[in-house]
Amino acid sequence: MSGLPAIAANPKTNLSQSPKLNPTDKRAADEYRQMGLAYRQQERFDEAIAALQKSVTLDPQNLDGRIILGWTQHLAKKDEAAATSLWEAIYLSPTSLQAFNAIGIVYLVRGDLPQSVVLHSWAAILKADNEIAHYNLSLAYQRLNQYDLAIAYAQKAIELEPNNPHPFVARAIAQWTSGDQPSAKKTFRDAIAVDPRYRNPEFLNFLNEAGFSSDQIQTAKQVLSSL
Repeated sequence: MSGLPAIAANPKTNLSQSPKLNPTDKRAADEYRQMGLAYRQQERFDEAIAALQKSVTLDPQNLDGRIILGWTQHLAKKDEAAATSLWEAIYLSPTSLQAFNAIGIVYLVRGDLPQSVVLHSWAAILKADNEIAHYNLSLAYQRLNQYDLAIAYAQKAIELEPNNPHPFVARAIAQWTSGDQPSAKKTFRDAIAVDPRYRNPEFLNFLNEAGFSSDQIQTAKQVLSSL
């Protein structure tokens, strides 16, 4: 895959050679992690990242610490750094569902769609009922103009999480761009039935926080306006 951070390109990188953690460092790492989460909750991302980096330095083999750091970097729109942190988590635990879900979203949001498909496909293999992977695969395939796959993955996500409106919107835009406008309208009405806020076009702007691209949000608004 192109554009991967250096650690991803060099599988010989070994993060398991750190010395044994002493109790003092572990406590300090935990405290910095909680501090970072608190800053993140306040959207003070620079301070959150600094605290989480200290936590990872003190406890480099803590998988959750690296994933939390990577996701916080992603929220701060520092996706290169986020990808590096999440690859480091994956090399610590190559079957970490949480890490693969997160890094797949990082690549999706920054537009590296083939990489996102590979990563989310692996996440779906790790856990067949992983609604996050199926939903994001739908978004990726829609942007790759592979509408049948986009519709199928969105449908699977709907089956796994029927109370989440996002997979309904994902299926609706895939149906719309495939040329099946009647089905798209029905699916979007289903999304509104799950959450009535989706009848407000301004509310759809928040879909960018759910992995939708700006073009996908505009398509969702087109479907809504056609109802």
